[in-house]
Amino acid sequence: MANHKSALKRIRQTKTRTLHNRYYAKTMRNAVRKLRALTDKEEALKLYPTVQAMLDKLAKTNIIHKNKASNIKSSLAAHVASLA
Repeated sequence: MANHKSALKRIRQTKTRTLHNRYYAKTMRNAVRKLRALTDKEEALKLYPTVQAMLDKLAKTNIIHKNKASNIKSSLAAHVASLA
């Protein structure tokens, strides 16, 4: 266990940030899952910009890697384009 006050504070901060980041990462994964499950093109076109913005925000704050965000956006764009 940590012996320094600063180390104890760091542990508390890390727990808080981990919970925060986990919440936003899970929310993003659910949004991506929801978009991939859609079969209606109009609904998908409405939802895609919000998911894209969510991915960009998470990449900007280093919750997910920027290349991962790009890869997901690319695959989602392909999915939306393939809908009839």
